[in-house]
Amino acid sequence: MRTVAIVPAAGSGNRMGRELSKQYLSLGGMPLLVLTLSVFEKCPLVDALLVVVPPGDVEAVRTEVLPPWNLKKVAAIVPGGKERQDSVRSGIEALDREAGLVIIHDAVRPFVTVELIEKCIRAAAEEGAATVGVPVKDTVKEVAADGRVMRTCDRNLLWLTQTPQAFRRDIIENAHRAAVRDGYRGTDDTSLVERLGIAVRMIRGDYGNIKITTPEDLVIAEALLARQPRGLL
Repeated sequence: MRTVAIVPAAGSGNRMGRELSKQYLSLGGMPLLVLTLSVFEKCPLVDALLVVVPPGDVEAVRTEVLPPWNLKKVAAIVPGGKERQDSVRSGIEALDREAGLVIIHDAVRPFVTVELIEKCIRAAAEEGAATVGVPVKDTVKEVAADGRVMRTCDRNLLWLTQTPQAFRRDIIENAHRAAVRDGYRGTDDTSLVERLGIAVRMIRGDYGNIKITTPEDLVIAEALLARQPRGLL
């Protein structure tokens, strides 16, 4: 089954507080986007990469950002939409006919590993849909709009969801089609699948698989990179 990775990188990065979009910020001498793509490049179970970027960045990414790094699996650079969900849908619409399995991963999660990608792909191939995540460490409270604590949640049942998330192609296509029809907006792709009554397998991820969205995250990422050399391109 041909597996294609969609890497949405169309965000503006407003929370980072910089003019340069977060996916292009440098970490260890490489753009975050390239760091992330390089991991998928190394994964033998991934056949091709679709990169989704802001519409105005397509040409620059094609001619300036990616060429120096010898990313041979990048099959297309696709213009994204207003929100992440729109950008992922643009990537899905750009899939080639042979793609049977789709794995979706945030461009600004560069610490994903080949092992984690492979676990997610295998789980989706067996069960149809899978995501990675980690159990919450802290006590979680449900709080009302007026600030009153309503209840303490059972943290043994709570996980923080990350990416990658992988799906059989027909499942993720149907989920996005239904979301458009119903005007539904989810915070990740598995939420679109869950609302169709389809079970999603949770794979134990890694607390180091952080999403870099704020200046503080970038500081943490630099520390992680210094502590765990990754042999990047």
